[in-house]
Amino acid sequence: MKRIVLITGSSRGIGAETARVLAARGDHVVVNYREKRKRAETIAAEIRAAGGSASTAGADIADPGSATALIDSVVSEFGRLDVLILNASGGLERDAAPDYAMALNRDAQAHLTRTALPHLPRGGRLVFVTSHQAHFSPTRPVPTGYEPIAASKRAGEDALRAMVPEFDSRGITFTVVSGDMIDDTIIVRLLERRDPDAVTARRDQGALPTIEDFATAIADATIAPAPDNHTVYVGGQDFPLLTPAP
Repeated sequence: MKRIVLITGSSRGIGAETARVLAARGDHVVVNYREKRKRAETIAAEIRAAGGSASTAGADIADPGSATALIDSVVSEFGRLDVLILNASGGLERDAAPDYAMALNRDAQAHLTRTALPHLPRGGRLVFVTSHQAHFSPTRPVPTGYEPIAASKRAGEDALRAMVPEFDSRGITFTVVSGDMIDDTIIVRLLERRDPDAVTARRDQGALPTIEDFATAIADATIAPAPDNHTVYVGGQDFPLLTPAP
């Protein structure tokens, strides 16, 4: 039986590549998008053309009603939800409201998780996708302009970690996948404009992980046992591999 995997923010980049990896492994992936319907449909069509199984679902997860409807629609269509990958994030957009980063990167993650929990079976999986710049932000400098994203992503991670006892009681595995700056992503391109020295400093430490590297790690987190402290690291070996206290 194919697992049903919902990946938020998967109409492009890391989320889209994660969908491709999981579909190639035999899962049915639900490609979530906020506005880019055609792009999401193109990705789903490419997956199906390659022999995989995929569908699309539009929702603005920062809107609680839309997020709830997203979960309801997936469960209604497929009868269950086996894996939820929390990949969507934002806040660097030029027109973003001051509170948008926290609303999306913390509040929406917690709401979507709580909405999905009753539908995840024992053995279900939750994966939260973040960056080293956010994960280590309590103890490491943050690139200029990325501070609101780092703070809100770390707050979202902390909110989910507070739910670990409930996840454990339900038999659900929770994993945080944290990556160094990922080469050829929108975030890195934006940071190269705002704080090019920060990006150069990361490149000086070695080659940045690729989108394919990171997507594969996210996909692996949906099947591997939860690691120590529920955290998988991708790249950035110069970062101390000790998670700041949750």
